[in-house]
Amino acid sequence: MIKNLILVALRNFKKDKWYTLLNILGLTIGITFSLFLLFYIIDELSYDRYNEKADRIYRITSYVKEPENRMKWSSTQFPLGPTLKKDYPEVEQSARFVRNGRNMYKNGERRFYEDKIFFADSSLFKIFTYQFIEGNSATALNEPNSMVLTQTLADKYFPQDAAHGKGKSAVGQSLQNNNGDVYKITGVVKDVPKNSHIIFNALISISTLPKDYSDNWGGFNNYTYVLLRPNVNVASFEKKLLPMYDKYMAPIFAQYNIKIRYGVQPITSIHLYSDFDGEPEELGSISYIYIFSAVALFMLIIACINYMNLTTARSARRAKEIGIRKVTGSTKSQLVAQFLIESMLTSIISLLLSLLLVALFLPVFNTLSGKSISFQSLLQPDTFLILLIIILFVGFVGGSYPAFYLSKFNPVSVLKGSLSKSSSNVTLRRALVVVQFTISIIMLICTWVVYGQLQYLRNKDLGFNKDQVVSLNIDADRDIRGKVMALKNEIRQDSRVLSVSTAQGTPGSQNISFNLFSVESKNGFTDKGVDCYGIDEDYLKTLGMKLVKGRNFSSISDTLRSIIVNENMVKNFGWDNAIGKKVKFPGDTSGFYLEVVGIVKDFNQKSLYNPIAPLILFYRPNSNSIQVKVNPQGILSTVSHIEKSWKTIFPELPFQYTFLDEDFDSQYAADQKRGKIFTAFSLLTILITCLGLLGLIAFTTQQRQKEISMRKIMGANVQQIVALITKNFVMLVAISCVIAFPVAYYFMHRWLEIFPYNTGLSISTFVLSAITVLLITLLTVIFHTVKAAVAKPVTSLRME
Repeated sequence: MIKNLILVALRNFKKDKWYTLLNILGLTIGITFSLFLLFYIIDELSYDRYNEKADRIYRITSYVKEPENRMKWSSTQFPLGPTLKKDYPEVEQSARFVRNGRNMYKNGERRFYEDKIFFADSSLFKIFTYQFIEGNSATALNEPNSMVLTQTLADKYFPQDAAHGKGKSAVGQSLQNNNGDVYKITGVVKDVPKNSHIIFNALISISTLPKDYSDNWGGFNNYTYVLLRPNVNVASFEKKLLPMYDKYMAPIFAQYNIKIRYGVQPITSIHLYSDFDGEPEELGSISYIYIFSAVALFMLIIACINYMNLTTARSARRAKEIGIRKVTGSTKSQLVAQFLIESMLTSIISLLLSLLLVALFLPVFNTLSGKSISFQSLLQPDTFLILLIIILFVGFVGGSYPAFYLSKFNPVSVLKGSLSKSSSNVTLRRALVVVQFTISIIMLICTWVVYGQLQYLRNKDLGFNKDQVVSLNIDADRDIRGKVMALKNEIRQDSRVLSVSTAQGTPGSQNISFNLFSVESKNGFTDKGVDCYGIDEDYLKTLGMKLVKGRNFSSISDTLRSIIVNENMVKNFGWDNAIGKKVKFPGDTSGFYLEVVGIVKDFNQKSLYNPIAPLILFYRPNSNSIQVKVNPQGILSTVSHIEKSWKTIFPELPFQYTFLDEDFDSQYAADQKRGKIFTAFSLLTILITCLGLLGLIAFTTQQRQKEISMRKIMGANVQQIVALITKNFVMLVAISCVIAFPVAYYFMHRWLEIFPYNTGLSISTFVLSAITVLLITLLTVIFHTVKAAVAKPVTSLRME
């Protein structure tokens, strides 16, 4: 029986090739791009789950409370890890990552800058799952100056022997950094999976750090992880951490009215849920998971709606077939099975074509999304289960209504021909079209809002000029950094160089410190944490920052006492006249203070995800970060001059540079990628809707061909006929707008609240989205209606 049903289904496919092609094309596009989104979602949800003990690994986070400020940091103090292991029996193991900063490492002539190197405890390998290729995980980081490399870094510094095709073993070798420190290689591990919230290229034994780190409860400079024992109640454990403040930190922080407590965060939730400052890697967002899940589901639903609409619209063509089969003894269940088999076959063919398209376009999707998803993931059992669910979903949902609707036709009415005048359930088809239009309008609104917000982030006035600024970093010891002034003078020799400055950091960089200061206010001195970093006298000019009051630094008259503050600092402390105000370090009884000499116009020292905060700029000439403002004409040749100058002053250091605008905009790279994905898939959703609309209107006008011909004979012109057919679709678009507008407003308003600076929602976005859908619909309707209206009436009236 099944064989016969399949043969009948294939015969029906062959009988109406255009209809079959349209159905398969719509389903194929829907399934293909739903699969892409599905793989993206699966990858995002997989972060840190490669760890065998992932369900028991937690990161300790810090909640810092000042009198007028609240901070959430992903980092903690250095002594916390060992203290937790000592004081709390719930902790089976603890380990720390301490960022080492950017340094140059060398092995002979091989010299490279590295910035993903951490100091770490040897217990790390008892918590996380890192696979050793060489060395012993139990002892690899026990001794000072021990170093474990990833496979990529080992191959980089100890490459294969070209003659014999064998790699030189890294274990037992050594690397030296630019400060002259030598590290012995004691192990090589496989590269850290990309779906990890913290990625390193090498680890250095934490015992290498100076001894004064061990009791420093004042600095938040490392990531602390614990492996909890099985069946520990995490909420109870977190509450038990509260007394740590009084026991270890109150002597330091209580005098400044600062409170600290700790949070316990599952590592599997960090990538999608964390909102802490100072994350080691780019984060995802659970909101985008919800959005992409909805888009994937919308694609499948619209594809199914298209199938249902086309099948029910085409029911008149199959009415006689159904009537004859019923008269000859076919039961309703057999007819239902026939239509469901056709639907399942259509979904299977579409799925097979989708897999081919996925294999073809996967590299493009990986480039767009920044992922490294492999086609081999389709061979996993879980993926096969997902594919089976898709077949059943599309096949059953898409075919269920046509199957039950068509199978209930009265054979007598069908064979008399009365059904041809009322071929399908018009009300249901209109409801399904409204659903399609509603989804399309919502997707268009969301696309324009997301695109507009991301463009706003790229183009907003930041309070400084980041264009045509070349950034250099001197990662070397103090003796080498002493040549900075010589490098500045050498670079200035080129007339295309407009300005050169040095600083400890630049806007958007990780080098902006956050320190506690005693700040002069109306009520004496107030202790408060403030962002700060050092600059020289040319920094404001190079980055186009404006002084609103006071003066700039001067290499002739300034000392280390002078500071420049931003407008937010002045506002925050209620200074009527900021010039001359004093700032000192808490607890300093020496009489040393810093004095405000200028006020700089507010600029975004961090990303636009962060509001502008109080800022102190110290006078620190000859810092290790160099900014070069260049003429936009001939940038490449100017960079060549900068490189030549670098090699003249620092022949032993590799030359590397970046552009400040690219560095700053990289903070939005994740959202830019997700925005591109959302835009692309929104447009594809609309395309699928158009495909269904194209087929539905074609069949609708064909069914009304006799009516159109009769109206022409009675004197109706083409414009009147077009207006008659299009008014129903205009009404459907209007109903869709009533539903779509409040839904889109709610979700986009919530999304925009994430950003301290946002474009807001404009009525024009909603109106343009509705007009776009309406125009697409009208063009499609008008094309087919005009085609039907200009046809000869005699031809239509002779049919059947």
